[in-house]
Amino acid sequence: MQQFNSITRDKFDAVLFDLDGVLTATAKVHAASWKKMFDEFLQRRAAANKEPFHPFDISTDYKEYVDGKLRYDGVRSFLESRDIQLPYGDPNEPPNYETICGLGNFKDQMVKEIIESEGVEVYEGSIALVRHLRAHGIKTAVVSASKNCKQVLQAAGIEDLFDVRVDGAVAERLSLPGKPAPDTFLKAAELLGIEYQRAVVVEDAISGVQAGRDGGFGLVVGVDRKGDAEALRDNGAHLVVADPGELL
Repeated sequence: MQQFNSITRDKFDAVLFDLDGVLTATAKVHAASWKKMFDEFLQRRAAANKEPFHPFDISTDYKEYVDGKLRYDGVRSFLESRDIQLPYGDPNEPPNYETICGLGNFKDQMVKEIIESEGVEVYEGSIALVRHLRAHGIKTAVVSASKNCKQVLQAAGIEDLFDVRVDGAVAERLSLPGKPAPDTFLKAAELLGIEYQRAVVVEDAISGVQAGRDGGFGLVVGVDRKGDAEALRDNGAHLVVADPGELL
């Protein structure tokens, strides 16, 4: 297994971290919000069409269709898995059950309410690693599909630990495709002024390690918080840890 001394200043210039599930424990908030939103939608649809209700499954549906993706991409991906077609809608429209954006905005509303009422828990091992890297002259960035990334970083008190933030809002503004495409990670490397081959990607989502692999980054670290070690390796992780703090 590669050791922490592989992430040294002579080999790498930056480490690019995913947010939810890597730096903060907000992944479980997102998963629960996705399930609540989709289950409400699916129940309404099943009742209207007099069909059986098949709930959203966090252990399968969340991992395969939603985790790590931009919000509306996740909605579309899951709906396609159920052969459900909805119009795209407008990102600025209020939460509703009629469009992809409307459903995504329902989920976003739920997440914001939870963050505001309960705050944000960080993974101390991950934050210790970030501080260690910065102390040794290695730049750090957050690359997240979430449009709430800045709010989460501020709520957790860790915004100042990152030189660059490329999140869902930035991706939308720059028309960057989300994970599993590598574009958001590549943009972070560009903004940091470094070559992507000299950057490390740290991800817990299958779509995220796929992005790291396809972007040709120097090292892709998979964070196994959901029992996905084999899948993370199969999809591009060079190294898998239970928590980034293990790299210290």
